[in-house]
Amino acid sequence: MSGTGLVDTHAHFLFDEYVTAARRAGHGVPDRMPAWPVWSAEEHLALMDEAGVERAVLSLSSPGVCFGGPGERAALAREVNEFAAAQVAAHPARFGFFASLPLPYTDEAVAEARHALDVLGAAGFCVMSNADGVYLGDERFERLWALLDERGAVVFVHPTAPPNAALVSPARPYPMIEFVFDEARTVVDLLFAGILTRFPRIRFVVSHSGGALPVLLERIDLFFSDPELGGEAARAGTIRELVGRLWFDCAGTPLPFGLPALARVVGRERLLYGSDYCFTRPPAVLRHVAGLAGDGPRWLELMAANAGRLLGASVAAR
Repeated sequence: MSGTGLVDTHAHFLFDEYVTAARRAGHGVPDRMPAWPVWSAEEHLALMDEAGVERAVLSLSSPGVCFGGPGERAALAREVNEFAAAQVAAHPARFGFFASLPLPYTDEAVAEARHALDVLGAAGFCVMSNADGVYLGDERFERLWALLDERGAVVFVHPTAPPNAALVSPARPYPMIEFVFDEARTVVDLLFAGILTRFPRIRFVVSHSGGALPVLLERIDLFFSDPELGGEAARAGTIRELVGRLWFDCAGTPLPFGLPALARVVGRERLLYGSDYCFTRPPAVLRHVAGLAGDGPRWLELMAANAGRLLGASVAAR
């Protein structure tokens, strides 16, 4: 593998025991998609070679480990994270992983975060945009954010369906519309709750080019900049300054509109490559890479350099 430096920060894995647990919890298919995809390290590595991806950070997609009670979620998160760590151990030059956390249960999440960092060597964490309808700015997560801020952790925010999604999206796959709005919704929650200012050392990565966030940002700012609504968070910085602290991956459909719009809002210094494999299948991943490679701003070179700055101490150092 030549040293392209390109890191896939939005790459998923699955294994039989996890899919069985998800089906047992009622997720016969994931988020109304046709079926659970199949993942293997061999196919993933072959795809990476063909696409020119040097490293991939593995994470769990929606619904994550968000089913069952606190004990069940903690046990499933441990199983998922140990599986991911084993893939990294088998292919240390090619894989890293973002650990899953059993949210919204803070005690269990803090314990798993410590284990993932200190024992398993996680590159960071993957959290869903909400956990049982609890969004990321909720006050019950304060102890978790305090720990991750202390450790300067990377937190990859993956979208999932909002509460009562079936009422507003009948018979349609949730990733089509609900995911991109829930990604924006949880970023707004982080902004208004002041998480980005109180815990500045956490490096949040927002997926899918920010979802609906770039086109909604000016409207959100009408409310955020109101002292009675934005409060302390608004006094700590403008909405563009705060959103500019986030990192964004380009998984999904970044061209011709999403990625350029995002770059106009946040600049290009925190844009990252993401494939969304294995939920996005290899032919679509290769088309995605070719589109980015053929577009004018040399996105892939830029994203490789950005990933080195974000993950240099963890994944890139491998």
